[in-house]
Amino acid sequence: MKVLLLGGTGEARELAGLLSGAGVDVVSSLAGRTTDARVPVGEVRVGGFGGAGGLAGWLREHSVDAVIDATHPFAANITANAFAATREIGTPLLVLRRLGWIAEPDDDWHWVETASAAAELLPELGKRAFLTIGRQGLDAFAGTGLWTLARCVDPPEPRPTWCTLILARGPFTLVDEETILRDHGIDVLVTKDSGGPATAAKLTAARRLGIPVILIRRPPLPAGVAVVETVAEVVQWVMRASHSPST
Repeated sequence: MKVLLLGGTGEARELAGLLSGAGVDVVSSLAGRTTDARVPVGEVRVGGFGGAGGLAGWLREHSVDAVIDATHPFAANITANAFAATREIGTPLLVLRRLGWIAEPDDDWHWVETASAAAELLPELGKRAFLTIGRQGLDAFAGTGLWTLARCVDPPEPRPTWCTLILARGPFTLVDEETILRDHGIDVLVTKDSGGPATAAKLTAARRLGIPVILIRRPPLPAGVAVVETVAEVVQWVMRASHSPST
């Protein structure tokens, strides 16, 4: 069985190892937006496909039996293209989406739909902001007038002059996050509802320090797409498919 694994996440790297170890022919696809990305086990393809049509053609050309979308919960364009391409040619698609974060009693969370909405709300909640939304979408915060700290894996291009940048890759410890919040006098945190443990420590740190958090909601998934929440469920799905008479 041959599987195209749309990756870039920790779950995708784990899946590549597990499926390859089980004898599945896995091709991991990385968008290539992050420099020095962690490379998964097995065959790796870097770069886009040219939209849904290009992906459909690639799947046909390489006789792919199934597609697993294990991209970031905010990689909406990739997911939309995968859904359109697999629907066009009849290739099974499974989307892996880790659970989003759930507020605890002492959390002060404020949900918004977009980065622009977060920027509009920001001045009502604090004066020194910490943005942990990655480099895409930072421009929405350029006009808030607040002192701003932004953390990214890679620097935005062009490099912004209106904020202070920290270049770092998670996971981050609770001590790390509390230190950043305290040392920079942060009084409001902005993040995306990425879910997962790798970057959750900032939420615990904000809770401990009584700092409000603006959370950007995930984009919706295509209607009707098959979704699971864990790596184990994906492995089970692939193993069942690999023993199906049609594969």
